[in-house]
Amino acid sequence: MDFSLTEEERAIRDTARAFITREVMPLEAEVLRRERAHRPGLEREELRELQLKAKKFGFWGLGTPEEYGGMGLPAVTQSLIWTEIGRSFVPFRFGGEADNILFRANEEQKREYLIPTIEGERRSCFALTEPGAGSDAANIRMRARRDGDDWILTGEKTFITGGNEADFAIVVAVTDPDRDVRDGGSTAFLVDRAMGWRSEFIQTMGEGGPASLVFEDVRVPGRNILGELGQGFKLAMEWIGKGRYIIPSHALGIAERALSMAIEYANTRETFGAPIGTYQAIQWMIADSETELEAARWLILRAAWTVDQGLDPRHASSMAKLYGAGMVNRVIDRVMQIHGGMGYTRELPIERWYRQVRLYRIFEGTDEMQRLIISRDLLRGYTKVGGHLG
Repeated sequence: MDFSLTEEERAIRDTARAFITREVMPLEAEVLRRERAHRPGLEREELRELQLKAKKFGFWGLGTPEEYGGMGLPAVTQSLIWTEIGRSFVPFRFGGEADNILFRANEEQKREYLIPTIEGERRSCFALTEPGAGSDAANIRMRARRDGDDWILTGEKTFITGGNEADFAIVVAVTDPDRDVRDGGSTAFLVDRAMGWRSEFIQTMGEGGPASLVFEDVRVPGRNILGELGQGFKLAMEWIGKGRYIIPSHALGIAERALSMAIEYANTRETFGAPIGTYQAIQWMIADSETELEAARWLILRAAWTVDQGLDPRHASSMAKLYGAGMVNRVIDRVMQIHGGMGYTRELPIERWYRQVRLYRIFEGTDEMQRLIISRDLLRGYTKVGGHLG
């Protein structure tokens, strides 16, 4: 078994690391200052400028197919890059991306929505979650009723990432109440903000915040159906599935950076005449963090590898999401403990990470949903214990 990266993978990872170190990390002090003043860490124009700089390095559209000007990278390589992005808390991401299900659009929709999104001219959000339908996505109630060639959308979506900034939303709504949402009863629509929906900011314990999207008889042309009528839930699961290895990949970068800070602090902070790193209590926290970090790394990379092999990634991705999200929460908690009172202050980004990573156990599938998927696969015989070894 060869666990080493290829020369190409190492080269891409190292180039991404160099960009994050040189162009993104120097912005951290200013980002913290702005966030403490309840301002965005990066303005839209600043993010765009950074993304265009990265484009000169060759980083544009990590997962976007080459035919659309992207890199079309394998999942393993994307995972490595997202880990590098996670090393900095600056809210940066490489440009040239679009929601994976937008590639299901027809040619007219691609010209109106997909291409401008890839180019950074438009911003999208994906709207599935409702006040009464979070983890139970099949319980959505938002209605879309036919009116001639149009559809009238009425209802509310909540906790929508990017919903405050988006100029269009991919909205999944019930189009046939007599059918199961999962089996032909729901449809995805491309809905411009200009068609009449509004967003309401939701304040959270983290920086920034998601949105509630309110639809009051919003009229949407029939040509704005994404995919096929009745295909909404299938597209929603396809969208959610992509994040299952990306999210823990990002968490891995956070944990690596934070643990490095803890090690440096343990070697320099002295109490009772000795560095705190000489004390067993600190050593054990560092050892446990490194062990969990490495365990998460290989779960995550295996999930990404499964995607690249064209295998069903749900079981591996659920394990990676479950363990990776828990890992980063435990590591950040230990890093704060090692830093003591300083870790609790806003002089350092540790308390920011502490608030940020708590979300990782909730969004894009809670811990409980991942456990449900993993156990169900085993109990129903879809996957065998140790079956991935052959």
